[in-house]
Amino acid sequence: MARFLVFFCAIAAALALPTPDQVITKLVPDGLRYMYAEGEDGQAQLVDSWVKVSDYSRMARFNPDQSNEYHLFTRENPSNSQPLVIGNTQLLQKSNFNAQRRTVILIHGFLGSATAGSNRALVPAYLSGEDVNVIVLDWSAGSHWGPNGGAAARAAAKFFNWLNSASGADASQYHIIGFSVGGHMAGVIARHMEGDVAYISALDPASRWEASEVVSYRDSLYTEVIHTSAIATGWGDPLGHVDFYPNGGSTMPGCFLSIICDHNRSYQYMAESLATGGFNNAVECRNRAEASIGQCTLSRRLHMGGRTPKTGMTGIYFLRTNRAPPFSIA
Repeated sequence: MARFLVFFCAIAAALALPTPDQVITKLVPDGLRYMYAEGEDGQAQLVDSWVKVSDYSRMARFNPDQSNEYHLFTRENPSNSQPLVIGNTQLLQKSNFNAQRRTVILIHGFLGSATAGSNRALVPAYLSGEDVNVIVLDWSAGSHWGPNGGAAARAAAKFFNWLNSASGADASQYHIIGFSVGGHMAGVIARHMEGDVAYISALDPASRWEASEVVSYRDSLYTEVIHTSAIATGWGDPLGHVDFYPNGGSTMPGCFLSIICDHNRSYQYMAESLATGGFNNAVECRNRAEASIGQCTLSRRLHMGGRTPKTGMTGIYFLRTNRAPPFSIA
């Protein structure tokens, strides 16, 4: 009887042990498990690149149809956003949204939110340059894990299809700007919108992303990609109609070997181009290898960024920037 009691207690103790959080896949198969990524405050945060059972459990609970938020900024309300909710036509009618204006969608990246650094830079920059509707997509309920971005983007496309139907706006008047993971999400949104989106700006799109959802020149009438950390956190290969590799695309002047600083330069360059123009000195390259070392000799010149799509233009371009604002070299 005593031996039976000991055996029973041993089984009970084993059952009481916590279940291991099994690793299912590795986002960076040959890389380190823990890597730094930019957090909400712009500082580096250590993140786990191994996908575990608990991660899938959280993803299963993530419902972007309910948790996505949409914040409208216009010149009438440049600092305090107005919420927009799918299906709520009354709220839309009370807002400052104007279907006669162009509409700009801003998408933050990993670990971001509506108040991410990219949004704080791009909202005022765009409104200072043009009277538009700026809608910030806040998918922070799922931004702790990059793969949630695809679901958040598809839910956002439903929202914008409803918005266009309810207001009379049209995809041909849209400019979608996404930073990091948001750069790929911009393509997913455009793919699922009714009609052809005019312009996508993918700002240093993230290096790790589901292959079927990587932003592409096929996603809009004009897709532009700005690469600033092409050998680290950002995607290296050309993806758009036009791909810019400022300073070779990887080490930005003034960043002192900080990959987070390099990554952020993409939206800082974009913000400057929206507000004041500039970046007119980009020269066309034969390939990415030429762009990475700045040895480009083709004759075509093009300006990087800006509010107007350069529809019909293609190619890979190199330019140099200053170490601090103004970044554009006259």
